[in-house]
Amino acid sequence: MAGGVMMNTAGGKPYPGKLTLYVVFTCVVASTGGLIFGYDIGISGGVTSMDPFLLKFFPEVYWKKQEASKSNQYCRYDNQLLQAFTSSLYLAALIASFFASTVTRVLGRRWSMFAGGFAFLVGAALNGAAQNIAMLIVGRTLLGVGIGFANQSVPLYMSEMAPARLRGMLGTGFNLMITTGILTAELINYGTNKIKGGHGWRFSLGLAAVPAAVITLGSLFLPDTPNSLMERGHPEASRRMLRRIRGTDDIGDEYADLVAAREVSKLVQHPWRNIVLRKYRAQLTMAVLIPFFQQLSGINVINFYAPVLFETLGFKGDASLVSSVMTGGVLVLGSLVTMLIVDRLGRRKLFLQGGAQMLVSQLAVGTLIAARFGTSGVGEMPKGYAAAVVLFICLYVAGFVWSWGALGWLVPSEIFPLEIRSAAQSINVSVNMLFTFVIAQAFLTMLCHMKFGLFYFFAGWGVVMTVFVALFLPETKNVPIEEMVLVWKGHWFWSRFVGDDDIHVQEP
Repeated sequence: MAGGVMMNTAGGKPYPGKLTLYVVFTCVVASTGGLIFGYDIGISGGVTSMDPFLLKFFPEVYWKKQEASKSNQYCRYDNQLLQAFTSSLYLAALIASFFASTVTRVLGRRWSMFAGGFAFLVGAALNGAAQNIAMLIVGRTLLGVGIGFANQSVPLYMSEMAPARLRGMLGTGFNLMITTGILTAELINYGTNKIKGGHGWRFSLGLAAVPAAVITLGSLFLPDTPNSLMERGHPEASRRMLRRIRGTDDIGDEYADLVAAREVSKLVQHPWRNIVLRKYRAQLTMAVLIPFFQQLSGINVINFYAPVLFETLGFKGDASLVSSVMTGGVLVLGSLVTMLIVDRLGRRKLFLQGGAQMLVSQLAVGTLIAARFGTSGVGEMPKGYAAAVVLFICLYVAGFVWSWGALGWLVPSEIFPLEIRSAAQSINVSVNMLFTFVIAQAFLTMLCHMKFGLFYFFAGWGVVMTVFVALFLPETKNVPIEEMVLVWKGHWFWSRFVGDDDIHVQEP
């Protein structure tokens, strides 16, 4: 575990070294693991709004949609089987993340990425060729296995390869790839929806094989991280890799901290049992609550069901797909902004500012919908109101992407000590997938019953999560991963759980 004498926890020990092209290359390749996650998020909502897809697999939803123009708009897509098409993937990802923990720890991060990419590749092929619901669900399950492995290993890999002072910029590359995958999927949906013959949805689902092939093949060329090599008992290989990725021979301090972390790690025979110890209370809390709050922000209402949501609100024809492309573009631009400012402003400021922006936007969207549809769900959305709804949804998406979107993956990946890192990341991924599953399975039903109040529901959670960050999340920018214990030791609340004997970093 990390540790040492007390020092300024805003920065930590300044290790020598530079950002090498080798690190940039490895992080770019690894971050493509986010493409498969983002592509699937973006593709499912567009496909489920396509009439040929609905008519083939969900005819009940198709006919309800045709009859809903003069009835309750909130309920036109309420169907448990349709929601299961989207949500089944995330239940599979939840289970797979626990197996991924063992693979990541025993074989290394890159083999976990390879397993994830390969499973996703097979799942994409099945979905593109699906003839019935069973093939769709099996394909979705394999996609979930792929995402479970990729989301477990990619953030860890990038945080361990990056220099401490640039870990935020490189680490948020994973989120950039997620948002790029979402935007790409939405653009593809817009194009395939115009294909005559009703087979456009097959292209949308089948093209998921492209990002899957990228991460599957790319992972074969990636090196192991120094942390993983040290964890698996290869100290000399770890030293050589550390020297290569830092571009200097002056790696003594960082290597010594890796050795110290490894010594503590060897004492931990059961990471799943040790993670509940008192000294890891802060890390365990963050591993559970950060992904929990990320999903209760309501973002996947937009990510999964943007075209469906916009159709529900009265956007006709291609307008719903065009509006979802706009939100996808905001996601990508917001991710780029995050990469430029996260190591300068820090994590807390972005969390707090983004949380406030999301809160205001959710309240505005809920109020605009209430004004036009009320509780009956019968009404129309004039162009002015529609433009305002899209504007506030875009503002909400922007606030999310540079706070809970990027940092919801970055912060958990950088706060866990080596001895519990793979287990803690599995908890982080599994909680994320569990509540992604819940939201995906429940949203259309919740919209039907809660109506515009659903947006107020998510706004309420926005208050809770922003207050949580303000009180309990310390700043972690520029702090080396193996010194992160000093952050908790210096925090007003978490310091009570960390004893002096729990600090094992070398003297600076």
